[in-house]
Amino acid sequence: MSKYLNPKVDLTFKKIFGEHPNLVKSLLNALLPLPEGMTIEKVDIINSENVPENPAKKYSIVDVRCTDNKGRGFIVEMQSYWNKEFFSRTLFNAASMYTKQLAKGNPFERLKEVYALALVNDEAFDYKDDNGYMQEFYITNKNHPEDFRHDLSLIFIELVKYKPLDRGSRAIKDLWLRFLTEINEQTETVDSVLLENPEISQALNIVERSAYSDADLYVYEDYLLEVMTQRNSMKNERAEGRAEGKAEGRVEGVQSEKLETAKRMKADGLPIDVISKYTQLPIEDIEKL
Repeated sequence: MSKYLNPKVDLTFKKIFGEHPNLVKSLLNALLPLPEGMTIEKVDIINSENVPENPAKKYSIVDVRCTDNKGRGFIVEMQSYWNKEFFSRTLFNAASMYTKQLAKGNPFERLKEVYALALVNDEAFDYKDDNGYMQEFYITNKNHPEDFRHDLSLIFIELVKYKPLDRGSRAIKDLWLRFLTEINEQTETVDSVLLENPEISQALNIVERSAYSDADLYVYEDYLLEVMTQRNSMKNERAEGRAEGKAEGRVEGVQSEKLETAKRMKADGLPIDVISKYTQLPIEDIEKL
């Protein structure tokens, strides 16, 4: 039987970051590209609801929300798989957290920044250039890209693209990313570099299988099964979409070739009915060429 559970699963993720302010503070300071001189000193977790009996059937995304001692808002999401709607969901959640400050009577000039950190256990962006595993979205001025605002910041980290350059690194950013990408049900031994860090060591203790009841483990396994089912479904949909796109492309290519052939035949003075016979194009389409 495995010693550890996967920290990316709803049950364990909420245990680590939804119940331990020091750990979510450490994660945010490590992974968010914060403005120079900004450090999150203290956080208060603001969503402490109990994990639902079967989270897999209610949520495909796990999130933890908190504020710091300066009133700034933070959302940490774990997305087990990716689809095109998740970006909009992350933006909506961040915008909702931003606007809810007005409900507390704050005037506009006192609104504080909101940061959404989305950890994605999947490939989310298909950029052609190599931008690594982190994508950052801010409010920017198109004509002056240097003028970007942190009022709403969306940071996406594609965990499947993270590869540590130095496994001996003790930088807390690398340690958290290694914890999230390397620890799972197959982990038998943990690198001493991870164990030596107090926060990572604490997180490792939280995901030890022995810390969970049989009921917890049932929910955990059920969630894994649901995520696996959803992920396979998404892969099938993507594969079908690619196949349909290729088929449509082939049809369009054949049609384009027919039109070019008809154009050359018409330029050579062949009768339109003859062109139609050999290209199988409608006469009205040939007349337009």
